[in-house]
Parts: sequence; C-alpha cells; structure tokens
Amino acid sequence: MSTGVLIVDDSHFMRNLLRQILEDEYDIVGEASNGAEAVKLYKEENPDIVMMDIVMPKCNGIKATAAIKKLDPSSRVIMCTSVGQREKMKLAVKAGADGYVTKPFEEPSVRKALKDVVPA
Repeated sequence: MSTGVLIVDDSHFMRNLLRQILEDEYDIVGEASNGAEAVKLYKEENPDIVMMDIVMPKCNGIKATAAIKKLDPSSRVIMCTSVGQREKMKLAVKAGADGYVTKPFEEPSVRKALKDVVPA
C-alpha cells in the first residue's frame, strides 16, 4: 500500500517541486494553496502525511495543522519552513507538527523528513 501525501503551499512552484521529489515513492492525493483548502482536502482524502507550508494567505499552516490535529489526532504533518522562521516553527510544533523540512528543498532532506514520521 502506498503512502498518500497532501501537498500544501501557496506557491505553485513549491508544490510542483515537492510533487517531483515525492511522486515516484508516494501517492500524491491532492494539493492545496492555503490552510483552509488543506483542512477541506484532508477531510476528503484522509492522507497519511501532510506537507504543510507555514506562511500562506487565508489560513496559515499553523492554524491548519491545529485544525487537522483536532479532526484527527493521529494525523502526521510535516511543516515546510523557510530559513529564519524559528519562532513560527515553535508555534507549529505547539500546534502538533510532527516534523519539518527547510526551504529551499533538497530531495534527501524531504525524503528523510517523511521517513522519520512514517514508520516502515
């Protein structure tokens, strides 16, 4: 059974980059461009992992993570953070984030982040 991943980022470029890194090993079940879409898609698709950007319009990744964790405490959310967002990362962990990866993405670090939160 393949692992379903929901990609959430307001940047089309970043969503595409994550899709390219992950699609050979994971099943991309959906993409969202803000936190509100992410919560809606989470309910519909029930992914194994959510790759969640922190800074987005409408509903940021911290609020969306908290909402997803409230819906499903066993959900796994990996935050995608830019360098220098230490304070936001602390808030994301408080909201329930299970891991993080730093932009600009490098394939080995993205794959490691997913493997760290999904036991083989």
